[in-house]
Amino acid sequence: MLVPLPNHLLHAEDIKCGFFSDSQTLPLVISCHNETIDICEWFASNRHELIKLQHTYGALLFRGFGVDSAKLFEAFVTESSCVPFDTYLERQLKRDRVEGNVFTSTAHTKEGTIFLHNEQSFNLNFPRNIYFNSHKVAVKGGATPLADTRRIFQKIPEKLRNRLLKEGYLYQRNFMQNMYVDWPWAFQAESKLEAEEYFKANNILWEWKDDPLITLTTKQVRSVALIHPVTGDKCWFNHCTSFNLNSIEANARKFIQSSFAEHEYPYQTYFGDGESIDEQTVALLKKIYLEEQVTFQWDEGDVLMVDNLSVAHGREPFEGERLVLAAMSELCRWQDVILRP
Repeated sequence: MLVPLPNHLLHAEDIKCGFFSDSQTLPLVISCHNETIDICEWFASNRHELIKLQHTYGALLFRGFGVDSAKLFEAFVTESSCVPFDTYLERQLKRDRVEGNVFTSTAHTKEGTIFLHNEQSFNLNFPRNIYFNSHKVAVKGGATPLADTRRIFQKIPEKLRNRLLKEGYLYQRNFMQNMYVDWPWAFQAESKLEAEEYFKANNILWEWKDDPLITLTTKQVRSVALIHPVTGDKCWFNHCTSFNLNSIEANARKFIQSSFAEHEYPYQTYFGDGESIDEQTVALLKKIYLEEQVTFQWDEGDVLMVDNLSVAHGREPFEGERLVLAAMSELCRWQDVILRP
């Protein structure tokens, strides 16, 4: 049930703000009860207050506005932020382009869980915002869980947090046939030379392999936290936990561990100096994320506007058919926001 909040928005009699419960303040739900209201026009009329609400709460869920096409979804992203862009490089899974720069959210198997993460945090450039638009709701499951990275930052034990702030974390990938995606797709490169130019420009170490299993190994050290450029909040912003093998579902983890040596894992994370992150540390980090995790059930036509810096997102397993579109906006650079120890 929504908990009403005072608001002074245009059409306030038809649009209510609130939360799913008095204990869950993420996302802020903006619910429309007048089908004649155009979401783009309404946002434009209330832009200042809505952007302020996003910065405060981290994610806004627009419900009842009937956003039922990729074209309308892209128009809303453009109106509320900027024209969505396609910077999806260093790809993990395949996404299908639906229209313009609107994509399907993920091709990950419906049985699998995608752990909480911040979109493209391992890239040197990443989106300030990520949007989701529900078109087909799963019969069961399929939620997009959220977690406040400002609260996560505060919960990381000081000793561990300081080490990761100082060193960052090392992210290693091994590209091989029939496992996840191949390197030309990941880096959108047509040749090794083109891929190497990308590596040089993005602080990625690489090694081509003359190996029947692994064709390429890449390594990159990335930061774990940033200062929000608008609010000044400290945000725990990384894939250190979600890309660690101990964070993936048990069956997949067992298969990888039984099939490969550690240095052959398709992907893995380490402390910045290359030392393994022990299972207990990963378990602690996962626990902190999950303590902050909140979920809600999608309705068709919902739009979720997420501040990618202050809010992590994931995906739960599901049954039946599910279609959620995604778009990204407002390019941000690590060098502009990095939190140094």
